[in-house]
Amino acid sequence: MENLPIYISIVFALTTLLTVGIFYSAASNSKTTLLILLVWLGLQTFIGLSGFYTVTDTIPPRFLLLILPPLLLIIILFTTLKGRQYIDSLDIKTLTLLHTVRIPVELVLFWLSVNKAVPELMTFEGRNLDILSGLTAPFIFYFGFIKKSLNKKVILFWNFICTGLLLNIVINAILSAPFPFQQFAFDQPNIAVLHFPFNWLPSCVVPLVLFSHLASIRQLLNNGK
Repeated sequence: MENLPIYISIVFALTTLLTVGIFYSAASNSKTTLLILLVWLGLQTFIGLSGFYTVTDTIPPRFLLLILPPLLLIIILFTTLKGRQYIDSLDIKTLTLLHTVRIPVELVLFWLSVNKAVPELMTFEGRNLDILSGLTAPFIFYFGFIKKSLNKKVILFWNFICTGLLLNIVINAILSAPFPFQQFAFDQPNIAVLHFPFNWLPSCVVPLVLFSHLASIRQLLNNGK
């Protein structure tokens, strides 16, 4: 990772901050939301730079500290009254536009693959079709919420499909990492996410993308467009 071109880290860090910024906007510029996200990024920066995640033979895996807190927070939001009120207050149009960040994320993954930091199967040249979500998001945003020429079922279907694409790459990424349960990419494991700033991907970007889909699905099912 020491020989990684600096532009890859810069592009990814800016993409993460853009993701946080768009979600902050979707949350009506909630200072509490922004504070939580920035504190979490700061904590993950410190942990990532310490090399904590590069120790991969522990039980339970240290990697859980990246993904469990955001997942638990999402569960809490969906299972509590105040959490559901927060979800329903989010701007679905902005949540839809947030998915455009998946385009630079996929470019970063491709560059990381070229530099032997992630396996090819995690890129659009392998098993990862998640870039399609980013490419189609502007069309869903424009025709679904600006022109209003797409009905609720089409937008729902898009959200479900894109959630599936996200879960596909998440599963492949986890099973390609150098953990005791690794199943894929033994010749080139997924090591980038064990280092800063790429540990922001599973700890922040992916949870925000997932939550944006789930929140949109809930709003569409309950309220329509």
